[in-house]
Amino acid sequence: MRVVLVGSTGNIGTSLLRRFQQEAEPPQLVGLARRLPDTSEHPYRGVEWRQVNIADEESVPELIDAFTGADAVVHLAWKLQPNRDEREMWQTNVRGTARVLRAVAAARVPHLVYLSSIAAYSPGPRRRRVGEDWPTGGIHTSHYSRQKAVNERVVDKFEAEHPDIVVTRIRPGLVFQRGAGAQEARIFVGTLLPLGWLNTVRPPIVPLPRTMWTQDVHASDVADALFRVIDRRAGGAFNLAAEPVLTPERIASVVGGRWVRIRFAAARAFVSATWKLRLHATDPGWLDIAANSPMMSTERARRVLGWEPKVSSVDALAEILSGAADRAGMAGSPPLEVPYEPIEKPRYTRVSGAETYPEGA
Repeated sequence: MRVVLVGSTGNIGTSLLRRFQQEAEPPQLVGLARRLPDTSEHPYRGVEWRQVNIADEESVPELIDAFTGADAVVHLAWKLQPNRDEREMWQTNVRGTARVLRAVAAARVPHLVYLSSIAAYSPGPRRRRVGEDWPTGGIHTSHYSRQKAVNERVVDKFEAEHPDIVVTRIRPGLVFQRGAGAQEARIFVGTLLPLGWLNTVRPPIVPLPRTMWTQDVHASDVADALFRVIDRRAGGAFNLAAEPVLTPERIASVVGGRWVRIRFAAARAFVSATWKLRLHATDPGWLDIAANSPMMSTERARRVLGWEPKVSSVDALAEILSGAADRAGMAGSPPLEVPYEPIEKPRYTRVSGAETYPEGA
């Protein structure tokens, strides 16, 4: 078997490489990345590497060449920053996805696995679980959610036009692992705020809105689900999340303090103001995802794939906080940019009632 991973050096890509390499006879693995890793380090050893930037229109012939003869293509590539330049993210996240799909069709790959997200879902219930049939219109105040929702429509179109290709969509909650601590700190915190105190100081209170309910899952458990999908050539969508749901009380307990309820509007205003002052890198759209995304049922993944997460949501959150405090990274992983340059915010054009597109993108 030949499996091609697009975006293979990130949080989930490295975990999937490790999962494949646990097998007595792993498949032929091809890794595509914008910047190549140190191939002398595990898990990058023994992988055929190609340097491809899917943000470039000229990448399509390179993608077709890499995909030819593949049994499955796993599309994991995504840009989370610079979130002050949504057009740049669009070129990788949306146009890049379209290029990957075009190449999959041209190379006649029989199985496409696309990494979506809980953020693709429209706002939904918090006290009951929803299945994979919940609408994927996204949350319009989040660039991440908007682009994930747009890609759901792109994949819809691809699936309708290529019924001979098995299409799988993976929709995980927040994906954590200790080795991604440095990466997550750069992406969401930036370089100005110290995080070393997270391992030593326990704040007496943790102020969070009552609506701050979210779901997470460990990267190794996402990788195991991806492995099972490829092994079974299982199509359709799969929600992935660990238990229990992360409520404000549970989040505060992991941080080490007592939860104090604050108004969501106040929390959002604070995050927005400090983001605009460039004190950190988390735009307020991430709060909107946490406050509005539905709680997902993972029953289909458990039933169809035999999938069972091994790491609890609480342990996964504790692991990423510890990793961020220690600036833990993965040996051999290429360094990430620290994107902070301000660029004008794009205006949007509504196209179908569910998606918005940056003008000129």
